[in-house]
Amino acid sequence: MSPIFKAALRRRSFWLASSFVVPVLSMGIPAAGAQQAPADQLPPIEITAPVDETRTRAKPISDEGSGSRRATPGISPSSGPDALPTTDATANRQFNGIVGSSSTVITAADIARSPALTIQEIIAQTPGVQLTTLYGGVNGAGTTVDLRGFGAFASSNTLVLINGRRFNDLDLQGVDLSTIPRDSIERIEITRGNSGAVLYGDNAIGGVINIVTKAGAGGPPVSMRVESGIGTFGQLTGSLSTAVNAGPWSTSFYGNGFKSDGYRANNTLDQISGIGDVRYVTSGFTAYFNLSGDDQQLRFPGPRTVDPSIGLNQLVTDRSGTNTPFDFGNKQGANATGGFTRSLWNGADLIMDGGYRNKQTQAGFLGAPGGDPFFFSFVNATLQTWSLTPRLNIKNSIMGLPSTILTGVDFYDYNYVQDHRNAPGAIPIHTYDLSQQSLGVYWLQTIGVLPTTDFSYGGRIQRTSVGARDILNNDPGCAAEFSCDTQAAPLDTSEVNHALHIGIEHRFNEIFAIFGRAASAFRTPNIDERVGVGPFASPTKDFNLRIQTSNDVEGGFRVKAGMFEMQSSIYNMDLTNEIHFDPVNFVDTNLDPTRRYGSETSASLRASDTVLLRGGFAYIRAIFREGPFAGNDIPLVSRFTASAGVSWNIWQKYLVADATVRYWGTRRMDNDQANTQGLIPANATVDFKLGGEYQRFFWSLSVNNLFNALYYDYAIASTFTDGRFNAYPLPGRTFMVKAGATF
Repeated sequence: MSPIFKAALRRRSFWLASSFVVPVLSMGIPAAGAQQAPADQLPPIEITAPVDETRTRAKPISDEGSGSRRATPGISPSSGPDALPTTDATANRQFNGIVGSSSTVITAADIARSPALTIQEIIAQTPGVQLTTLYGGVNGAGTTVDLRGFGAFASSNTLVLINGRRFNDLDLQGVDLSTIPRDSIERIEITRGNSGAVLYGDNAIGGVINIVTKAGAGGPPVSMRVESGIGTFGQLTGSLSTAVNAGPWSTSFYGNGFKSDGYRANNTLDQISGIGDVRYVTSGFTAYFNLSGDDQQLRFPGPRTVDPSIGLNQLVTDRSGTNTPFDFGNKQGANATGGFTRSLWNGADLIMDGGYRNKQTQAGFLGAPGGDPFFFSFVNATLQTWSLTPRLNIKNSIMGLPSTILTGVDFYDYNYVQDHRNAPGAIPIHTYDLSQQSLGVYWLQTIGVLPTTDFSYGGRIQRTSVGARDILNNDPGCAAEFSCDTQAAPLDTSEVNHALHIGIEHRFNEIFAIFGRAASAFRTPNIDERVGVGPFASPTKDFNLRIQTSNDVEGGFRVKAGMFEMQSSIYNMDLTNEIHFDPVNFVDTNLDPTRRYGSETSASLRASDTVLLRGGFAYIRAIFREGPFAGNDIPLVSRFTASAGVSWNIWQKYLVADATVRYWGTRRMDNDQANTQGLIPANATVDFKLGGEYQRFFWSLSVNNLFNALYYDYAIASTFTDGRFNAYPLPGRTFMVKAGATF
């Protein structure tokens, strides 16, 4: 073993040990004051009437009727401006869906109080989460959430669910969280690591984010909320929500509109979205039907170029300008889901739901003014998804031990058509027609092997079948100009993959608990990875990318001592055939084996009845394990990230204040696998919000990026010119004023 490799191992061990042990030492004082508390005992399993299991498979421990066997933190149901955020170890709630995993829940009260303007920025307060933004940061449009360091391909390795159902589409766009009305969210459940693949299938390599929307059931007969706001860059926003309850029936609607000129030239955003829900609830049966839609028109400002060899630095001379004044991307989405939960016998519920989703996208890449039309690119795509996901939730006793079993079947049918052309209305050069069907069967069982110890195990088997065709229409004169494209070979393939999980949690007392898990997961290539997308999509395609796999191990602890709470864990992820984009040849490839390892720690302290402090820290290394880049950092992953926040009820509900700070370290630029180019600089932003409520009226004033940091979190290095790169700058200080009323 070489001295360099040994030194690298020592550094890795030091960072892992220090980031894990320091939190252990820091918990000593708060824990000491609570040593007299009785041990946490597990009550016998409860047999209950069915509750609404259609919105999540990993159920929060404070949900009623769940048969939960853990102590439930006190959660205020209020989401008004005076409600302090929750105070468990992650400044949120834990949830007991997957024993042994590192989990966080962000509540409606947390969202209402947060000074962050976007859902992505709220999620980024969770340790281990990083963001990447290419479109000027307008309302979070196109901002990618990255769990555990996947950089440019975070959207394909982080699974997003809406009410427990897959929201990741089969293309590379991923999930645009800006299209979800913020006021419609009841909670956001985050499971870090790949154990979620057992319950939900592929894309869950880095983790799972489940967004649970409000149902409106159980409230007053009629309620309504309206809000409007105005901010920097001509931002105008408005939202409307309403709910009606009548006996077992309830209905709700949440709508949102947003317009902005954007921070940069050619950066306007015009967006509307809405979610409607109808629900029927009785003691033995619940049913629901949900409709949602969104329409987004976004202009692409493109990069700013820096090239020291010719004295060019657009980040300094024209930071908010554009070289692509005509580029754009539009999309329209519609989604319908329905389902029911029925009690089969005491402790056994059947949950049946299905859905349909339609997404249409249009994009144009026209480059700089006066550019050669030969390089123009227009892309139109339509994606349709049908799904059916029946499952059984069984709570019973096995040999006197309490047990919960969740088992089911997931069927998804995707149909995708995409065409590439050089001008609107022109005959497409390529028309890609792809279909994918996946059928998965899964089982997850949790057993209370001791009054203070839970053990879980589970697995998934999934068959994925893919068919792909490329219809080529070259210009008749392309041969003379040496510009003919090549037709991709057809693909018809079917492959069986599996995911496994084993986890354990042991509670020494009501103060201290440890947890651990081991799991394996997989990810199938998405449509854009198979065919390419963008202004320079390669004429040479290989539909047949290999399946990406990962193997995880993780261990950690949780502490709850009076007003102090903490969670910390360390983990290691080994990946094979990781899918990545080659920006030189404009095709996707399978990388040499890679690895991610690190630690994540979060803590909160309720200093008084009116003040809550919280913070988090994460360390991650994302490296190549083998091949020519062995030991090098994977691009676009910061080794260090941290966050902190304070919530203060200054004067009851009439005046409240919240502040957060988010820091991220340096990261390698995209396309710098060799680690020879410069780094994207480290930076930090501070957000502040002042608000209040009087009777049914409420208001807020937010200042984001308070100290006007000039930063960017994405850049791509030139392959041919050392020191040259394209960066995507983000806004400095911005303001937003909002006011509204409830009825």
